[in-house]
Amino acid sequence: MSRPRLPTHAPLRRKSGVSPWTSIAWRVAAVLGLYAFAVAFHWFDREGLRDNFDQHISFLDIIYFTMISITTTGYGDIVPISPGARMFDALVVTPIRIFVIVIFIGTTYQFILKRTWETWRMAQIQKMLTGHIVVAGFGKTGSDAVNELIARGTDPACIVVIDGDEHALARAEEAGCNVLVGDATRDQTLKDVRVERARTLIVATGRDDTSILVTLTARHLAPDVPISIIIKADDNEVPARAAGADTVINPVSFAGLLLAGSVEGAHVADYMLDLASVDGRVHLAERRVTMAEVGQPLSAITSGLGVRIYRQGKPYGFFESQANALEEGDIIVEIIAGNGQRAD
Repeated sequence: MSRPRLPTHAPLRRKSGVSPWTSIAWRVAAVLGLYAFAVAFHWFDREGLRDNFDQHISFLDIIYFTMISITTTGYGDIVPISPGARMFDALVVTPIRIFVIVIFIGTTYQFILKRTWETWRMAQIQKMLTGHIVVAGFGKTGSDAVNELIARGTDPACIVVIDGDEHALARAEEAGCNVLVGDATRDQTLKDVRVERARTLIVATGRDDTSILVTLTARHLAPDVPISIIIKADDNEVPARAAGADTVINPVSFAGLLLAGSVEGAHVADYMLDLASVDGRVHLAERRVTMAEVGQPLSAITSGLGVRIYRQGKPYGFFESQANALEEGDIIVEIIAGNGQRAD
């Protein structure tokens, strides 16, 4: 799998409240203000200047001399001769010259070079972005999902987090993920992260209506990408599936299952948590059947304890006849050894 990296500049900056033209106007005003200050000083101290051409210093000469002094080192036709004029040119005009150059270079970089570079860099990154995991929303659930993926061995460089919250994205970036500030309900945002090339999309925006809209947007852009969505209200499960979600998770329902399981025994809920977490002594894994396993019963696999197969999209338990002979294309759900940090 490739190791895509999105530029980190995009998510950690919000759109400035000052328009580009206003910013340029402020910079021009700063330059003109400095220039006017230098012109005023030279005019009031014109006796400290000497014109080698006609020995007369006019206001036009002052404007000319100040402009040449600020933009270059001068031509020598008008020169400061008094100590005050020389000190002003040395201690004030020279710093103004440097400051003006910095303003011009900064403006050129910000409005021309930087944007050109970022556009080119984004295009290059997007060419390599494939097989990644897109996470829309980095609240509590989204961050937990990312942490679990990383704990299970997923390279953070293969995870792209979309969120509109700068602070949330900063946390995602600290974890090593690629981040993009934006609205995942917009086509362009999902296109920017190449959702059509993603391995999967996790939607956890924190609002059912927003998550369903993200799912709808992603599904029409990427018809074949698996989409997992978390919803909070039971009556939104059907709309979520209708929007194109392959997996719909309701944390309230899952909590109810754990509570019901605890009634059956003190260790049932604990074992269910083990299965769901990489930190447990066991956890669930899903993989495609290997050619060496074709024709063998599900109970014969050696990588773990097979509990279910999916054949042409339909589930079959280990106790059903379909599990007696694995077929090419089957998906195996098995219980494998975990990291062992949780107690049995």
